[in-house]
Amino acid sequence: MKSFKQLDENYVAHTYKRFPVEIVRGQGSLLYDVDGKEYIDMGSGIAVSSLGVSDAGWVAAVTAQLGQLQHTSNLYYTSPCAELAAELCKRTGLKKVFFGNSGAEANECAIKVARKYAADKKGEDCYKILTLENSFHGRTLATLSATGQTHYHELFQPLVDGFLHTPANDFEAFVKLAEENKIAAIMMEAVQGEGGVYALDRDFVTRVAAFAKENDILVIFDEVQTGNGRTGELYAYMHYGVTPDVVTTAKGLGGGLPIGACMLGEKVEGVLGYGDHGSTFGGNPVCAAGALYVLSQLDDNMLADVRKKSAYVFESLCGAKGVKSVSGMGLMIGIETEKPAADIVAACREQGVLCLTAKHKVRLLPALNIPQTVLEKAIEIIKSACAE
Repeated sequence: MKSFKQLDENYVAHTYKRFPVEIVRGQGSLLYDVDGKEYIDMGSGIAVSSLGVSDAGWVAAVTAQLGQLQHTSNLYYTSPCAELAAELCKRTGLKKVFFGNSGAEANECAIKVARKYAADKKGEDCYKILTLENSFHGRTLATLSATGQTHYHELFQPLVDGFLHTPANDFEAFVKLAEENKIAAIMMEAVQGEGGVYALDRDFVTRVAAFAKENDILVIFDEVQTGNGRTGELYAYMHYGVTPDVVTTAKGLGGGLPIGACMLGEKVEGVLGYGDHGSTFGGNPVCAAGALYVLSQLDDNMLADVRKKSAYVFESLCGAKGVKSVSGMGLMIGIETEKPAADIVAACREQGVLCLTAKHKVRLLPALNIPQTVLEKAIEIIKSACAE
């Protein structure tokens, strides 16, 4: 089969440091390169292909919709969009949904909602949003500004005004910053994925949520990577027993098609009116059909299975030779290794396992339905790479 590496290097912007693998097809949690080599996929497109590659039910749902209607503008009603919004609200208790194309778009919507809500309730000078140090919220200028990692900021000054960063799991620092500024919202990831796969402490989250409620500060959960079953609950905030005002998600929702969702709770369900926001492709019927199928599979049994597989991975890796620590939640796992993470990823790739990195850690984001036998094979290869 003809290589397309040179074509890519000639014509695609050099924004990605690609691994030396040319993927041409896949099935489930197995991928195949241009030479026919088989790989176990432990990244699922960075938490996107929640049901693996070419899941039969997902393909059927998407194909059926393609044969009916691939797109119409948001001036018209379409059933997949409406049904998906209803299902998301039913499963979360939230009240309204705005659809976009990505996690960054979902977070942009959340930022606009927070600013408009606070301006209406507290005045136009109340617009600042607190986020956590080590967070990641997207690559648009506003979501980059929201991101609490300075190295992402260096090339794109001046940033968008209105974002303050506070240390994760430090409630006193959060309160101090909130009391010294006019704050519209607090936005946080339950597990900081790009920041190194760190789960927030339950006590910190519950205390922040209580303080925010008392002071009419919106609570926004960025569930772009943690959502849609990834952590063993439908959304990661559900582990913490809190009720957010806004939840954003994308990645695994579409199962491989681009879709983002900004879900609005009762306090903010009416904040956006006609013309306040929009998205040409938001709620696209094909993407929505794929997302509806994904949600249909994320039942109690599937979520319990994610938690079971997670326990297996943690038990297998904790204390293993060459492994310093294991962090994360569900099938969103970070491995701190004695050798550089990039070396571990390269060794695994040679042995037919595709892993990711997150800062100094090896990161695992397999399909939620990865077969146990395939998962076990991958973990043994990872353990071997860490021990060598």
